[in-house]
Amino acid sequence: MQIGSTLRLVAIGAGIAALVGAMPVSGARAARSPIAIVIHGGAGSITPTSVPRPVQKQVRLALKQALESGYSALRNNRSSVYACVHAIEHLESSPLFDAGRGAVLTHTGAVQLDAAIMNGKTLNAGSVAAVQHVMHPIALAEKVMRDSPYEMIVGRGAEMFALEQGFRLVPDSYFYTKRRWRSLMRLLKQRGEYRPGLIGSTKWENLGKTSGTVGCVALDRAGNIAAGTSTGGLTNKPFGRVSDSAQVGDGTYANNATLGESGTGIGAYYIRLNLTKDVSDLMQYRGWGLEKAVRYEICDRLVSYAGANTGGLIAMDRHGDIVIAFNTPGMFMGYVDTKGRMSDEVMFRKGSCPVTFINGR
Repeated sequence: MQIGSTLRLVAIGAGIAALVGAMPVSGARAARSPIAIVIHGGAGSITPTSVPRPVQKQVRLALKQALESGYSALRNNRSSVYACVHAIEHLESSPLFDAGRGAVLTHTGAVQLDAAIMNGKTLNAGSVAAVQHVMHPIALAEKVMRDSPYEMIVGRGAEMFALEQGFRLVPDSYFYTKRRWRSLMRLLKQRGEYRPGLIGSTKWENLGKTSGTVGCVALDRAGNIAAGTSTGGLTNKPFGRVSDSAQVGDGTYANNATLGESGTGIGAYYIRLNLTKDVSDLMQYRGWGLEKAVRYEICDRLVSYAGANTGGLIAMDRHGDIVIAFNTPGMFMGYVDTKGRMSDEVMFRKGSCPVTFINGR
């Protein structure tokens, strides 16, 4: 089947009911292990001015819906992989985030999407990069992990794999939003590369420059951790650029022995520092605690290497302890802890690098 013949189709991708993660977890351990979930909607130039109160309410509602979806899956004994995919799909469906439908535009005015998922029990992972016509890249990443012998498939090959797995592709117009188009046009104009197009202004159009990536970490009743991340990358990025979000150990990582993580920020630095794997290694080989390891990577190592305003991280260990850290002006986040307490927030920076610890024990 030729990809070109399908690009005008607008339909929902492969249903998540077919995911291997949909299988209930079982066994004696299932009754003893706590469950918890934490998500983010990006860290970056998020301020009370750039994100007006009405938009904050919309963001919080989207975060709440994603949390409820993922947590409901965990309560019904679904796996952490399933819960992560389920939650991230909700965020990919929203135009508020730089993922899926709300993704920023490349230099050519199209979208190119990256996503990754990792199973902390097996260390298996799947990712896709530079895909253009897949409604839910996170679901396709899970398919790569489960139904292919590879860890990453990119571009045209990923879309061919999607068709083989029963996904139906969507046209570029599905992902188009005026806000992202205006942001691209404004940036091109600033760089002297402007081409005629729609120019307008809203109070938060520049949000897409450094924020909006979405991610999730979940802990299921079997004690297994999973982590996933999905992004459209950076506004005006060159065609074919692959972000840290799709690269295991850089923007996404999960290991039952240590923690699960999803990062958000300027991906080049996460790649150079192999950031999420380094957090895990500090815990596994130096015996550091979750909060200490995350604080060091986001507030010390990342800032020392690249400066402030470079990113954030959500993380959770096998006990259900949660840490959220960012060195940017703000971050979209939410969680349901092991006691069932829910929080969805637009967090603004107080101090140089806020670190929030939620005790799961």
